[in-house]
Formats: sequence, structure tokens, C-alpha cells
Amino acid sequence: MANKASEKVQILTESAIMIALATVLSLLKIWEAPYGGSVTIVSMAPIIILSLRRGVKTGLLAGFAHSLIQLLLGLNNVAWIPDAGGIVVCILTDYILPFTLLGLGGCFRNVKFTKNDKTNLIIAAIVGTLLVTALRYLSHIVSGAVIWYALDLQWYADDPSHIVHQYGAWLFSVIYNGGYMVPEIITTTIATPILYAALNRVKK
Repeated sequence: MANKASEKVQILTESAIMIALATVLSLLKIWEAPYGGSVTIVSMAPIIILSLRRGVKTGLLAGFAHSLIQLLLGLNNVAWIPDAGGIVVCILTDYILPFTLLGLGGCFRNVKFTKNDKTNLIIAAIVGTLLVTALRYLSHIVSGAVIWYALDLQWYADDPSHIVHQYGAWLFSVIYNGGYMVPEIITTTIATPILYAALNRVKK
């Protein structure tokens, strides 16, 4: 019982640290898109690493907590949406789903890709990171196409040269959200396996 209680305390402590670290890193923006979204200093990595170390259940719970914090930080953006249905869709697709799903990063942690444990560790981190960052990108694409495209068309109705008039809703959302998500995916996929391997060595 004592060992289980101690392990729970360790998991809670590590989760709190990773959530706090992810929040701080999300505020350190390398580049910010003009209408929401930014390139950060690998702010998704802490939640993914937590999931790799402690499992998907812990990762999803931490991801959900992180999503609520991101929602609180982004309430000014949500306030632009004029109807209740749009607000619900925005909250789900721009905050709850994309950040909670980062907790799936550890779903490959027990998969045997090769006979080498160290290689498995790296591959699991890379594949898990690619999966969850792609899911986050897809979630933002849905939000952009369903919510923000129509609003942008209204806001820039008098400016036919604006990018929103050049593409349809889905292509516009893919391009716009890709402007910050593609760099985020690349840097996170590079950094996460390195940091996870380093933490794994420290743990041992």
C-alpha cells in the first residue's frame, strides 16, 4: 500500500510539473500567427513525454487539465464568436480536443518495433509525437474551416485581396493553421525523443 501511495504521489507531482512546464512554454512564442496560433518552444513535448513515461491514462488527464488552462488563456479569442453553437465548437476543436489528445503520445510505448529497447524507446516517441501533433493540426483545421473562415469573410468583406478570399474554407484552414502547426510538429518531433531518452536515462 505504501509503495502504491508513493507512486501515486510521484505521478501527481510529475503531472503537475509537466502541465506547468507545458503552460510556461506555450507562453514563450517564437512566432505568432495574426489571427491566433503560434510557434512555441516545444510546448507540446511535456504532455507527450508524461504519457510516454506514465501511460496514456495519465497523459490524457494531464492533457485535459492543460486544455482547460489553454482555454482560460484564450478566452479573448472565443469572445469573438457571436453564437453559442460556434463557441462550443471552438472550445472543443481549438482547446479541449487538440490539447487533451496530446495525452495519447504514449500509446506506442509498449510496442516492440525492434529487438533493441533503446531503439524502441526512440521510435515510440517519434511515432507517438507525430500522431498526436497531427491530430492537433486536424482539430484546428476543423475549427478554422467551420468557425473562423466564415467570420474572417465577414471581417474582411471590404478587402478582396485578403487571403481569406483566395481559397475555400478547408484549404484556407489547412494553409493558415499549417503556418504555425507544421513548425510545431517538426520541432516537437525532433525534441521529444531526445528529451524522453534523456529523462529515461536519468530515471534509470
